[in-house]
Amino acid sequence: MPPAPSKPAPAIDTTSRIGTEPILPLLLSFSIPSIVGMLVNALYNIVDRIFVGQGIGAAGLAGVTLTFPIMMIMVSFSILVGVGANTLFSIRMGEGRRDEAERILGNAFGMLFFVPLAVSLICLAYLNPLLRLVGASDEILPYACSYARVILAGSALSTTSHGLTHFVRSDGRPLIAMVSMLIGGITNIILDALFIFGFGWGMAGAAWATVIAQGLSFTWCLAYFLSPRANTRLRRRHLRPDFHAIVRPMLAIGSAPFAMHMANSLLNVVLNRGLGRYGSDDAIAVMGILSAYMSVIFMPVFGVTQGAQPLLGYNYGARKYDRVRRIFWTAATATSIWLTLGWVFSQLFPGLIVSMFVSSDSSLLPLGRHALRVFTLAFPLIGFPITGGHLFQAIGKPVPAALLALSRQIILFIPFILIFPIFWGLEGIFFAAPASDLITCVLAVMVVGHQLRKLKQPLPVPEPPPADA
Repeated sequence: MPPAPSKPAPAIDTTSRIGTEPILPLLLSFSIPSIVGMLVNALYNIVDRIFVGQGIGAAGLAGVTLTFPIMMIMVSFSILVGVGANTLFSIRMGEGRRDEAERILGNAFGMLFFVPLAVSLICLAYLNPLLRLVGASDEILPYACSYARVILAGSALSTTSHGLTHFVRSDGRPLIAMVSMLIGGITNIILDALFIFGFGWGMAGAAWATVIAQGLSFTWCLAYFLSPRANTRLRRRHLRPDFHAIVRPMLAIGSAPFAMHMANSLLNVVLNRGLGRYGSDDAIAVMGILSAYMSVIFMPVFGVTQGAQPLLGYNYGARKYDRVRRIFWTAATATSIWLTLGWVFSQLFPGLIVSMFVSSDSSLLPLGRHALRVFTLAFPLIGFPITGGHLFQAIGKPVPAALLALSRQIILFIPFILIFPIFWGLEGIFFAAPASDLITCVLAVMVVGHQLRKLKQPLPVPEPPPADA
């Protein structure tokens, strides 16, 4: 837990620099801690699958892969609350309305815990039918059930930890947010090895490692917001939801990323069922390997965009539109460069990546090499639409954010997964990803470009809010 001073002292305002410091150093100071923490999170997801793949086999790897859509449902509800609340929080901080920011934090905390808890209880009640729906065969079902039961039981801690980490960053404390993710990531890696290989707990051991690690991250973030170090404090009187002033706009803004993650869950269901139909359980296991690699590549991208989001929201709230544009372009350039490096590595060394998860004589190796090369073909193009979506989230415009998200994952990718295999079989499923990425990039150039042109025409600065009596 973060140490508290012996005598309570007033918090240091670390948010005002968001509107004044040079863009690149500021973005780095917010993004690097986020990138480090998210890379650790990506690493423990990869290590989780490495331990499962090496210790349990392809069936265990397929079981984790099939559980992913259900886990995404839980994450979706935390994002519905967390992203919308965090956007409002950053804008209110930029406007200098700290008391209202604390009310938003309190409302969000209660909803981040109890909404996913209710959803997890429903999922547990219908777990077997849900796993059948996402494509679990008779062979894979026991592995998926063993993993999913534990993950769902601890999901409220996981989702609340995830949401609070973003608030810590928006509160001007990116290093504390990074430590939260480091605690979770490192703990999960250690416990994975202990529970799977030391205690022989199998799939349940991998799941318990994740739940315990997320519980520690939750405790760290909660302790911060209860301590005098926080710029904004979590107070009991703010836990009661204000549906008109906070919850409704929070859910409106969070609807775009919520739709994106629910779409991702639906996408994974369609994808896994297609892989099972045109391929086999081995094809599903290969997709688990691809997902693990893509998490390593995309976590730094999301680290940059999440580091940029409070900067975008604060400066938009402060009417500093030129800074909003420069922050966007800096973040978009950084994400595009990183994704290009990920594309190069996947094209040159696919066998090395796949062999981390399976033995060298595994039947998954040739299929995995080919699938990885095809799936990542359009990686260099994805940075711009992803950063554009976070721009719209940060400035409180959910409709274009949803358009960019849904174009890639629902409007294009799912139809391609359904149509392409009719003509090209399993190969068509693999090529659906780069095809949807390419078209989404073209759409993003038009939509984001229009918004950036509007930001060249600042609105009149409003009158400051009246001082509290």
